[in-house]
Amino acid sequence: MKGMIRFEHVTKRYPDGTVAVDDLSFEVGEGELVTLVGPSGCGKTTTMMMVNRLIEPTSGGIHVDGEDISTVDPVRLRRRIGYVIQQVGLFPHRTILDNTATVPALIGWKRSKARTRAAELLDLVGLDPQTYGSRYPQQLSGGQRQRVGVARALAADPPVLLMDEPFGAVDPVVREQLQDEFLKMQARVRKTVLLVTHDIEEAVRLGDRIAVYGQGRIEQFDTPGAVLGTPATPYVAEFVGADRGLKRLSVTEIEPDDLEEPPIARVGEPAAEAAARLRAEGARWTVVLDEAGELHGWAGVDELALAGDGGTVGELAHRMNSWVPVGAPLKQAFGVMLQHDAGWVAVLDGARFLGVLTPAKLHEALRRSVDADAQGVARDEVEFDSVADA
Repeated sequence: MKGMIRFEHVTKRYPDGTVAVDDLSFEVGEGELVTLVGPSGCGKTTTMMMVNRLIEPTSGGIHVDGEDISTVDPVRLRRRIGYVIQQVGLFPHRTILDNTATVPALIGWKRSKARTRAAELLDLVGLDPQTYGSRYPQQLSGGQRQRVGVARALAADPPVLLMDEPFGAVDPVVREQLQDEFLKMQARVRKTVLLVTHDIEEAVRLGDRIAVYGQGRIEQFDTPGAVLGTPATPYVAEFVGADRGLKRLSVTEIEPDDLEEPPIARVGEPAAEAAARLRAEGARWTVVLDEAGELHGWAGVDELALAGDGGTVGELAHRMNSWVPVGAPLKQAFGVMLQHDAGWVAVLDGARFLGVLTPAKLHEALRRSVDADAQGVARDEVEFDSVADA
């Protein structure tokens, strides 16, 4: 992975002797989203603001796309780097479309081109330009203004995006929605992103990697799973919290090897025949599939047995509400289990049924994920006594 942002022994010391950042060295790859997380005053915002030279380092070097930024005119540099802040900073006297087109206009784009680009980006962040483009910032909700801030930062197609607590000024429900939309957008545009937050759950949810700050230093720089599963220092363990195992559910994906094979019946199979077969296998319920292997629903074996000779499995099947896609986080599966009071969830690849995830298998998948990070191996290489096999 090509390095887009590189810090080399960077220190920021203020005249009163305060050291905000101390000998910082790390690299952010092209298209990578790195979250900087830590308590107030730990140096994470100072780190980010040195990238666009709003703060100058005392010593050390910072490179963006291979260029030493100390040799670049600060104004020119900032026009190449998108910047999103918590309070957005939209111009109140300008329309949403013109706010979004600000940077392209500053760097000399023709007005028509800048406004076309602005309309495209408003649509990208979920704001119809025909509806919102002519409005003014005070006519938008806080969440909508935050989306405009992201669109404006992307308007000149910068390779690097800096985000300082971008979703901190909205309520929790809107915040989660904005996070979801930003992740979808990032999957399409693949910018190199430094995102500052004080919230470990936001850092874990958004970051490809996380830099956990102590006082002016990075205590651990790793994937969310590694930070939660194998904290590098007691400070990191305390910062991520005693419930880090629960947090890790949100960054551990469901894999096919995590699944169990349940009893299966087909939609066209005579119900009585299916019941006899399933009872012989000791089953009390069955997943019902169509002939293409796609999920149709589920059925109880006793219900099938009562159908007599006339019914088919498909006619007696119930709708399956407890399901998740393969690759979804374990947290989503756990939530579906709780929501539907289910002892398992079906896991699908598109519509194709792969298997079921049970609580025991969910726990095993979490253990494997933690042990894999600790051992530096793939999840399927981890061996231990399984609760599910006991």
